[in-house]
Amino acid sequence: MPNYNGPRSEQTVICMQGITKNFSRVVANDHIDLEVKAGEIRALLGENGAGKSTLMNILYGLYKPDEGEMFFRGKKVSIRSPKDAINLGVFMVHQHFMLVRSMTVTENIILGLGTSKRLFFDLDEAEKKVLKLSQKYGLKVDPQAKIERLSVGERQRVEILKALYRKAEILILDEPTSVLTPPEIKELMTVLKKIASERSAVIIFVTHKLPEVMAISDRVTVLRAGKVIATMETKHTNEEQLAEKMVGRKVLFRLERKPVEKGKVILEIKEVEALNDRGLPALKKVSFAVREGEILGIAGAAGNGQKELREVITGLRCATGGEFVINGQDMTKSCPAEIIESGVCHIPEDREMSLVMDFSVAENLILEIHHKPPFSYGWFLPFQNNWFLDHKKIAEFANGIISEYNIATPSINTRSRKLSGGNIQKLITGRELCRNPKLLIVSQPTMGLDVGATEYIRQIMMKQRAAGTAILLISEDLDEIVMMSDRIAVMYEGEIVGIVPTEKAKIEDIGLMMAGAKRMIPKNDQ
Repeated sequence: MPNYNGPRSEQTVICMQGITKNFSRVVANDHIDLEVKAGEIRALLGENGAGKSTLMNILYGLYKPDEGEMFFRGKKVSIRSPKDAINLGVFMVHQHFMLVRSMTVTENIILGLGTSKRLFFDLDEAEKKVLKLSQKYGLKVDPQAKIERLSVGERQRVEILKALYRKAEILILDEPTSVLTPPEIKELMTVLKKIASERSAVIIFVTHKLPEVMAISDRVTVLRAGKVIATMETKHTNEEQLAEKMVGRKVLFRLERKPVEKGKVILEIKEVEALNDRGLPALKKVSFAVREGEILGIAGAAGNGQKELREVITGLRCATGGEFVINGQDMTKSCPAEIIESGVCHIPEDREMSLVMDFSVAENLILEIHHKPPFSYGWFLPFQNNWFLDHKKIAEFANGIISEYNIATPSINTRSRKLSGGNIQKLITGRELCRNPKLLIVSQPTMGLDVGATEYIRQIMMKQRAAGTAILLISEDLDEIVMMSDRIAVMYEGEIVGIVPTEKAKIEDIGLMMAGAKRMIPKNDQ
């Protein structure tokens, strides 16, 4: 490798050269070069596990590289801790926010700052400065509000304000839109563009979402398996090219929904009512049906009863009125175990809800069937009595699922929490589908997944549809609902306000129904 003598441009703020990081036998970063200029928004793009977060954790001082050098404005630097990074003007907004929930916005922003002029901070002065920054950059937030009372989007604004308060020159955002609503994402992009242009700051936008890369970045660097595949100007590329570089093959952005003959009704919901966690009405006389070989998509903004609907059907929440029938059997008052035995499989949006994260991959794959032959000699026993379990049969089963669903894991004994989001989703999907469900309930199936994993999960769902499974798809991604569903039901304030065949659905009508401004329910669906 040629000797590096600093950045190639006076405008270069940060330059990373030959960065390599190994975790045991896994090479997370393999001789990566990255050079970013002042006022630039650089997208760092790659699949889950490509090495994006590791590289940024090195820049922020959380990891020490095994090889490589870093230069800040042409001067070689050693970043051994986040304190070193912050002193250089580097600030990172993590995917999981680093805020003290019981403290106020201003207290979080000034936390850790020292002063030699006075013993205590002037909190009023700090609040005024925070307010001024929030108004200047459109980061609307109350400086006196406690973090625990803020929405997810507001908490992210606090993290960005914390960086601005510290006069950060390099702002790293790790998967910043994974927990935001579409309006919040649009607002965030406007703010970041303003910060980059007015402060000549460097913004490194770590993501796997292609539309966001195209909308916000000046240049994009693609990582795959820990290596830089390409760096290019965003205006000279497109989503298809970037996806191919990310995954190493062409990616299908549109799936063909082939005609499938619809069979008998598997799920029938009849005027179901339920309360939310605060004891308020969440479902109001909800009625619909799903047939064999059909995907019914439930569209709607978050918080309109989708969560409660899913929990009622899976036995996790009691209905206060109405009834629901699964495969001809009334299951309204059934427990989750009875509903599972009736042929229902459930893939929730909260992946940790579906797994025991400290259990191994193999243990999680047999969670719902560990008490049955051939895994337990017919005994109903908890895992701690594992001397009655047939480990050879479990290993054969687990290796089969791992192979069939292409789950990337070091071994069947790896703790599930060590897998990437996409592989966790494949693990859950493989476990549920191996039981050949009559009814599959899927909530936010591709949330947080990269393009390769998203394509894979959607193809699996289409195979289940072709096999005659009735599928209830709950998603806030309207494009996903339209692409996958045979019919679309729209929820608003706990009611089904519209059910339309996908081929006749208009996005404008769906938007009006989601806002409660229109109703479109055929008589036979009432």
